Amino acid sequence: MKFVKMHGLGNDFVFFGGEDARRVEANDPAALAQKLCQKHFGVCADGLVLILPSASCDARMRIFNPDGSEAEMCGNALRCVGKYLYETGAVRSDCMSVETLGGVKPLRVSVQNGRVTSVAADMGEAKLGETVKIDLGGRETAFLTVDMGNPHAVTYDLFPGDVEFEHFGPCVERHPHFPKRTNVEFCRALSPTRAEVRVWERGAGPTLACGTGASAAFAAGVHLGHLREKAEVDLPGGRLLFKFGKSGHVIVSGPAEISFFGELPEG
Repeated sequence: MKFVKMHGLGNDFVFFGGEDARRVEANDPAALAQKLCQKHFGVCADGLVLILPSASCDARMRIFNPDGSEAEMCGNALRCVGKYLYETGAVRSDCMSVETLGGVKPLRVSVQNGRVTSVAADMGEAKLGETVKIDLGGRETAFLTVDMGNPHAVTYDLFPGDVEFEHFGPCVERHPHFPKRTNVEFCRALSPTRAEVRVWERGAGPTLACGTGASAAFAAGVHLGHLREKAEVDLPGGRLLFKFGKSGHVIVSGPAEISFFGELPEG
């Protein structure tokens, strides 16, 4: 089975399309994700993505974390799907839509010389929820819950160093307040138009970038008065551009890159 390794700001995935995606879907994709995403023993990736037919959109995306759990949405993977659809000729237009467990996501690709250089994605409405206070290292830290089609807990009260991040991330992800676990964003506003964000991704751990996480951080930053309605978000893997669309939806723009193509042996 053929696959392509792609990434958005270092947030990398193994993608299967066409008949191979259907074969994977029919044969325990969760187990394959656990196998392929391993460091050293697999391809090493933040997730496995299937690009499948859709009855209502240009394609349907399913994404599985390295631990085998299925995610509702992923913004970086979504932008990569847009690049894949356009560059394989599956979609001829620069506008398309992708069905996800987190809803239908419209995309627009920017193209130069037949290659997609960046992708703008409508991430939908950022649904702001309650504020949850969690004790981290003896300090009560406020997290704003944000639904981006998947769950997030965002704080602008704490921006931990590496050691604390590795400890606090899983503590919040698996906190009793989140019975289905949550993605976690630690943020700090550098100016009204720029924020720095570290993401602990549910089922994957620390990632270089997370599209839905950055979207949640942007929306929370605006709500809390830290950011304006058009801002940049810096992640360890690079920068994403955000704004609110006319509908109030979060719009993110950023790159999608091909790392390499590969083929799995039979059996």
